[in-house]
Amino acid sequence: MAIDFDGGRCVSAEIAAGITPAAALFHSLSDETRLRIVQRLARGEARVVDLTAELGLAQSTVSKHLACLRDCGLVDYRAQGRQSFYSLTRPELMDLLTSAEQLLAATGHAVTLCPVQNPRRASDVEAEADGGPDVIRGQAVS
Repeated sequence: MAIDFDGGRCVSAEIAAGITPAAALFHSLSDETRLRIVQRLARGEARVVDLTAELGLAQSTVSKHLACLRDCGLVDYRAQGRQSFYSLTRPELMDLLTSAEQLLAATGHAVTLCPVQNPRRASDVEAEADGGPDVIRGQAVS
């Protein structure tokens, strides 16, 4: 799900009109930066400046991703003076992410080889059939 940098939202109104709530939830979590922010906020609330320092990201990047997570109802903030402290609104989100990690461990991270998400060349598939390493786009996958 791309961030609309003009509006700061995760999806446009046109896209939102045709997407199921479950798909919207998983789209909101499909970005690695947003996942890193969620994982950090699971340890406690943080300001944008804290997140930029800890995650090594630009302030504008953190702010845009926080806006997306806020639009999805996963993150909110409280104001204290001139500062905003962000936190997770739904602690059960971490249960979902823990379950996802367990699923990935149980499947041997096979989702990284999903042909829909990561189309492989025929030569890659042939190399795997010959007992060669798993390869996606010319890179070995462990």
